[in-house]
Order: sequence, then C-alpha cells, then structure tokens
Amino acid sequence: MARALSLALTLVLLAGPALAEDITGKGHAIDGDSLTVDGAEVRLYGIDAPELAQTCTTNKGKLQQCGDLARQMLDTLTKNVNVKCQPQTTDADGTIAAICFAGPFDINEQMVAAGWAFPLMDEVAVYERAEKFARARAEGIWRGTFIPPAQWRKENSGQ
Repeated sequence: MARALSLALTLVLLAGPALAEDITGKGHAIDGDSLTVDGAEVRLYGIDAPELAQTCTTNKGKLQQCGDLARQMLDTLTKNVNVKCQPQTTDADGTIAAICFAGPFDINEQMVAAGWAFPLMDEVAVYERAEKFARARAEGIWRGTFIPPAQWRKENSGQ
C-alpha cells in the first residue's frame, strides 16, 4: 500500500503543474500582447508586441505611437465577442500565457498578420507565415522603421 501511494505521488510530481482550464469571457486589451478575460490577465502566447510607450516611424517619416496602435488592434479583435483562451504555460510572474480565439480566429496569429506583433519562434513557429504576410503587405509596424519590442524594453528599462 505504501509503495503504491509512493508511486502515485511520484507520478503526480513528475507530471508537473496542471494547466488551468480555458478562460472565456469578454476581452479587454491591456497592451498589444496582453488582455483581461473574465477578470484574469492573459499574455498572448507566442507573440511579442510593441510596448505601450513605444513609437515607430512610417516610411514617410511620421512618428506614430505603435504600442498604442497595437493595443487598439487587440481591442478591435476582442470587442463585443466572447474570447476563449487556452492556457499554454505560466510566466515567471504568474501570468497565464495562452492562445486566444475570437470565434474560430486565433487572435495571437491575427495580431501578427495585422503587423502589430512578432512571432516568438521558440513558442509558436507557425506564426512566422503570418509575419511574412504582414511584411509583404507592409501592415502595421512593417510600414516603416521600428525597434523590436525586446530590444526597446532592454534600452528603456530605466523608464
């Protein structure tokens, strides 16, 4: 009996923490790659969007608030629809990272295809096709010049 209990406990520990169940409800963008759904904060798994304070430049030299534009796009994709988020992992700060859907549409992929986010290849390589689409059509940040969000965060971490 003790041996069976020990084996069961070992199996539970080896399995690791179980991912939360799907999160569904109305979504509201926090920034270009995170939102609240049914009161829970969710990071869009597999993508990285410009930070809220981040700017970029159009090909005509006009400065634009690309971080806020990314947030607006995410808000548009989630407005007046039920959002369903499928947790993939939990970030170091405890935030759930999920692939989220508005109906049949993968919101994470839509953000990349619209040019307002980058795929994180180590998380979801399939979003690379959406990035190629956005680049070819000069959508979102691909209209001009920008600093990748990870580099921008590194350079502006003291702000």
